Amino acid sequence: MVLVVVGIDALDPDLVDPDMHPNLTLTSHRAIDTIDSHAGEPSTHELWPTIITGLPPSEHGLELDDGVAWENPFLRLGSDLAEFVLPDALQTRIGAWLLTNTGADAFRTPATYYGDKSIETVFDGRDAKPIGIPNYVVDPDAEDREHALRRSLGDLFERDPEATGGHRSSDPHEFYEQCMEMAMIRIARARRALRGDRHELVFAYTSGLDLIGHVTYDLHDLQMDAYAEIDEFVGELRNDLGEDDELLLVSDHGLQDGVHTSEAMVAGTNETMVDSIDSVLDVRAAIEAELRRTDHSPDEQALRRTQGDGDAVTEQLEDLGYI
Repeated sequence: MVLVVVGIDALDPDLVDPDMHPNLTLTSHRAIDTIDSHAGEPSTHELWPTIITGLPPSEHGLELDDGVAWENPFLRLGSDLAEFVLPDALQTRIGAWLLTNTGADAFRTPATYYGDKSIETVFDGRDAKPIGIPNYVVDPDAEDREHALRRSLGDLFERDPEATGGHRSSDPHEFYEQCMEMAMIRIARARRALRGDRHELVFAYTSGLDLIGHVTYDLHDLQMDAYAEIDEFVGELRNDLGEDDELLLVSDHGLQDGVHTSEAMVAGTNETMVDSIDSVLDVRAAIEAELRRTDHSPDEQALRRTQGDGDAVTEQLEDLGYI
């Protein structure tokens, strides 16, 4: 059995409908609590470390400062001085400019951070494949297509603290196309990891839905088009699941009218696992409980899949009349 977790940033429980989005609601789904940053709304930078550790931001230490991740290695060069000499509003504006006009990225804390701080994560001690998790970067020198696209958006996605949602786009429709490509790539990577039969846990993340939501506050139909397309992408992944595999979707917050909301969601093929999650703080424990429940070793997975493939081949030969 493989447990596949897909983190869909900003998947909003108020915007999904089981009839329209069967693959975003799965067997069971529910709204869950999230955590606001000190700036007053949930922060992606803080919440994915919370989801993989089960710790609030104050305990895992990756906290957002007025919309700018000053502890990021690029920004840390001037952060100590900035804390003393720059007003908060000016820090935010400088950070927005840096993140828009340079290669800086607020979500690239290396995975080694957790071990260095003696912080346990859901990936420790198991055959796991983390894909694109914000602030859990396995190889800081590598980037996949989603990350490369995000870094090259230019004026398609510019940080603007005065705009609704804190961002603006020169061409929302072209921006939409690039965000859909991002989501497609990350979910395709999850499918490939599932098919590889080498991992007990596959955990992939995509930011496409969040990015689109920030610039479509006056284009609600475009935001809902994104939900429909991502539902199709997840459906393709769902079709790859073996009989004993499980799929869990989790978000860090919702997003409506361009602004993060204080309600996240989970959906899954295992109702018991979904029911055990009341907040973003519970996701790690629920994943680990599911991994303990069944043997997820790669050898056991391969055996089950091989047996399943044999049965399918036998049935096909019978249908064709060869046996």
